[in-house]
Amino acid sequence: MLQSLHSEAGNQSVAEVLPPADAHGRRRSRRVILALRALLQTVVALVILFGAVKGMNYLVGTRPELPKRPVQEKSYAVETVTLVRGDHAPQLNVYGETSAGREVELRSLVAGEVIEVHPNLKAGGAVSKGEVLVAIDRFDFEGAITEAQANLAEARAALVESEGRVKLETANELRAQEQLEFARKDLERAEELQGRGTVTERTLDDRKLLVSQRQQTLEQTQNSLALEEARVLQQQAAIRRLEWRLENAQRQLENTILRAPFDAIVRSESVEVGRLVGVNDEVVSLYGSDAFDVRFTLSDNQYGRLLAESGTVVGRPVEVTWFLGNEPVTYPATVTRIGADVASTRGGVDLIASIDSSATQVPLRPGAFVEVSLSDRSYTDSFRIPEAAFYGEGTVYVVRDSRLEPREVNALAIDDGYILVEGALEDGETLLATRIPEAGAGLLVKDVNADPVEPDDVAPLSGTGSTGQSG
Repeated sequence: MLQSLHSEAGNQSVAEVLPPADAHGRRRSRRVILALRALLQTVVALVILFGAVKGMNYLVGTRPELPKRPVQEKSYAVETVTLVRGDHAPQLNVYGETSAGREVELRSLVAGEVIEVHPNLKAGGAVSKGEVLVAIDRFDFEGAITEAQANLAEARAALVESEGRVKLETANELRAQEQLEFARKDLERAEELQGRGTVTERTLDDRKLLVSQRQQTLEQTQNSLALEEARVLQQQAAIRRLEWRLENAQRQLENTILRAPFDAIVRSESVEVGRLVGVNDEVVSLYGSDAFDVRFTLSDNQYGRLLAESGTVVGRPVEVTWFLGNEPVTYPATVTRIGADVASTRGGVDLIASIDSSATQVPLRPGAFVEVSLSDRSYTDSFRIPEAAFYGEGTVYVVRDSRLEPREVNALAIDDGYILVEGALEDGETLLATRIPEAGAGLLVKDVNADPVEPDDVAPLSGTGSTGQSG
């Protein structure tokens, strides 16, 4: 069978198996058509693009002319201050601690049993001047007064008796002197009569014996008077001693009552009713409720400047601010003394100021942390400018005809956001107070506090604030 198939296939002609000769021509013509079509599309696209470009150029070239806005110079909105020449003193702000201006420890002056205690005698309690804080049993001390009074009465009675004897002896002395004088006159007459021979020798001797006896009596009387006078002096001394004992007993009785020496706050107490206290036992510790001091430290440089200006810091006014939460309370104060030693550990000198708290209703307490402000040295013919107005090493800008003019100044001191300067400035000039990074000679500015500012004409500032110059 295979042989028959091969034989049949071999018998077919070659022309029937190969494609016809015109098929190659048709393929070639189809490729040419496709190429022409692509070329035509490319040409059409180029023509359209060319026409669009030409049309746009035509429209741009034939557009109407628009009016041009004139170019305007930008100005900066700034704040300014007016310069005032004068004597300026920067403020020194330091910190300190309050302490009691008056404090005392009351001790018992007598021994005994406590029978009364003030109801406010507790830590933090307030007492007024003259109020009874502690009372001690008075029985023994009242008995001592009674005894002293009785002894004094006896001594005074004895003095009256001694003075009476002195008077008696004084009178006896006068009588003895009179009798002696009479005896002497009688003796003189007897001697005259003996010379005449009318008086015997015995009679003369009797007269002499009488004079001697009167002389002895006078001397005895004088001695007795001296003794009585000495007894009077002794009795007077005894009376003075007994009077002192009576005064001491009365004082001891008064000391059984312990009173507040001034308006005060109780710091501590150690006494109750029924307790036995001895002499010199501590009973209560008080500090004055209306007298407070503040101790603060100035550096050596600050203290030196104040000392060089006035020669002393005593009497300089200060302000003390106590911050209670967000509410500051300010008290006036005056420097009263300087610390006994230099505060080497804190690097300065301690000052103590007396606080006047009478003008405020908020009571102070010892140990409060406060801020203290006082004036530093005064600089004459200086200007006080904001820190933001100070540029570089000492340049400021004055506003003249809305333009900046640079001026050179020297920094003297810093004053809490301000700088004290001196230099090429005049009283009444307007000074730039806003920080402008582009600040320079001739820069156009507008004062926001003087003229309304157009938003389109004002250049934004890159930043404002302090220069950080320490001066």
